[in-house]
Amino acid sequence: MASTRALWILAFVTLFATTSLTNAATITYDFDISWVTANPDGLANRPTIGINGQWPIPRIEADVGDRIIVNVVNSLGNQSTSLHFHGLFMNGSTHMDGPSQTTQCPIPPGGRFTYNFTIEQPGTYWYHSHTHGQYPDGLRGPLIVRDPENPFKEMYDEELVLTVSDWYHDQMPGLLSFFMSKANPTGAEPVPNSALLNETQDLKIAVQAGKTYLFRMINIGAFAGQYVWFEGHNMTILEVDGVYTQPAVASMIYLSAAQRCSFLITAKENSSTNFPIVASMDTDLFDKLPDDLNWNVTGWLEYDSKAPYPTPKVLDQPFEPFDDMKLASWDTQALLGEPDQVVTLNVIMDNLGDGANYAFFNNITYTSPKVPTLYTALTAGELASEAAVYGEYTHSFVLERGQVVELVVNNLDSGKHPFHLHGHNFQAVWRSEEEAGTFGDSNVTSEEFTKIPMRRDTIVLFPEGNIVLRFKADNPGVWLFHCHIEWHVQSGLMATFVEAPLDLQKTLQIPDDHYAACKASGIPTEGNAAANTVNLLDLSGQNTPPGPLPTGFTTRGIVALVFSCISGILGVAVVAWYGFADVGDDKSSPVSVSRVAAKGVYEQPAASLGEDSVSAPGVGNVGADRDEISAVGGGSGKPVSA
Repeated sequence: MASTRALWILAFVTLFATTSLTNAATITYDFDISWVTANPDGLANRPTIGINGQWPIPRIEADVGDRIIVNVVNSLGNQSTSLHFHGLFMNGSTHMDGPSQTTQCPIPPGGRFTYNFTIEQPGTYWYHSHTHGQYPDGLRGPLIVRDPENPFKEMYDEELVLTVSDWYHDQMPGLLSFFMSKANPTGAEPVPNSALLNETQDLKIAVQAGKTYLFRMINIGAFAGQYVWFEGHNMTILEVDGVYTQPAVASMIYLSAAQRCSFLITAKENSSTNFPIVASMDTDLFDKLPDDLNWNVTGWLEYDSKAPYPTPKVLDQPFEPFDDMKLASWDTQALLGEPDQVVTLNVIMDNLGDGANYAFFNNITYTSPKVPTLYTALTAGELASEAAVYGEYTHSFVLERGQVVELVVNNLDSGKHPFHLHGHNFQAVWRSEEEAGTFGDSNVTSEEFTKIPMRRDTIVLFPEGNIVLRFKADNPGVWLFHCHIEWHVQSGLMATFVEAPLDLQKTLQIPDDHYAACKASGIPTEGNAAANTVNLLDLSGQNTPPGPLPTGFTTRGIVALVFSCISGILGVAVVAWYGFADVGDDKSSPVSVSRVAAKGVYEQPAASLGEDSVSAPGVGNVGADRDEISAVGGGSGKPVSA
């Protein structure tokens, strides 16, 4: 009898697997990446990276089990590019993950490249460039994977995709040139000019009374975290970063750059009123708050297209978004066991010898290798298990297959950091409050870890706090771990996990068009990080960051010197002006108007619109006058209105 039952079970499993394979589709996207002109906030036309002559770029959609083929043509003319499919594990296809000089060579101008992979995860994802800090220029869009086995599919009537993002009027090459320069010794990140919902500031979502909607929300921005709420409506969270959760009710959520959240909203039974949808940029992230910045964007749940679109109510208390650490996974996966390997990373921001401000893990600022790290793993033989062959500045850790890895990140910086792991979800087992210090000094034990932890691929680390993450090394490949603030990616806040490299050598084959991209750019595809194929432990010639500052120079000293010079120049200018001024007997004094931005208070500053200044497509502000570049971040704001 037992054997008969076993045969029936085997037959059912085989039938189910065969049916799933039969129903799977191959979906092909042909993407011609090129420059278009866009003006999503209504304040400035600017060159923007589009696909097939359009922006916003197309949404990628599939069902679990589908095969996706993306044929890319790079028609940008002056920039290389690549695509990363954020949150997808790429199990068995790490070479399709997308980061340039990590799993592939960048696609050169005029080049062609094919991404080919099978999607095995349901949920809400997105895709974006992973080359040269490029995606804030527009190369970013949703990727949605539908699930026939969705445990919540009977709870809603319709699905809606909602993106939130920040937007810059200037192009990334110019912004990065200033950001990574001695003219910006404190590392102040350029402040966005606007916030967007679905890449616009005029979003209206038609809803029908009594219906329930599943919103798939994605922060596709480069920098700003976003507080999000729907006036008059609660959200029931069902998924974060592609992982189903136990349902949780929230009135406000916080999404960092790259985070996703899916939630239910039920429309009111009787309403002729339209309700604001509000996203408010996290201004705590900004070193400077321009007077004309409107850090909010408003859309509306539209019950009646003929009714007014009201202005959001003022919130006069600190924001209190739902704490995502309270979420539990739907499948109740228990905390992974004691770790086989513990990796501790300390976040530091500091200056190097060129005067620019860099980001570091354990005093190492990421610098791209000469050979893509994956190609080193495939060509290094037995030495692929030695972290040294990947170079000192890729900050590589080699993991054995099946290991439980514990990742401890201590924030020695005063800002928030959203950290993202490629190729995996992690269990978020601990997160401290702000200013809690390092995990090692906290006296927290594993007994205090969450027993059924939230799983996701991007998590916010609080200022001067710490997090503890766990994941299982069950996906051979080369996977980055990095801050998803794009400014910090470019300043080096990245590390690399090389997972089961000897297994990769046995199973992975790189397609010819991937090698062709390397050849077109003169990038070597064999050897260690320095492209040495003879002695793989000889790293002479590897790419290196600038050296340390000369003795006696500190960040504080540089800042003091810069501001002293500025103060001196201004002082001389004031004296000169006063000497030439026509001084009368008017005793009236000028009125100085200032605005204090209370933390977490919704305000609507008046807009001041200056003349548009748009660079030629693809050129950005490289080589622009320094004063022009340093003004970035003080761009025109736009009041939220109906």
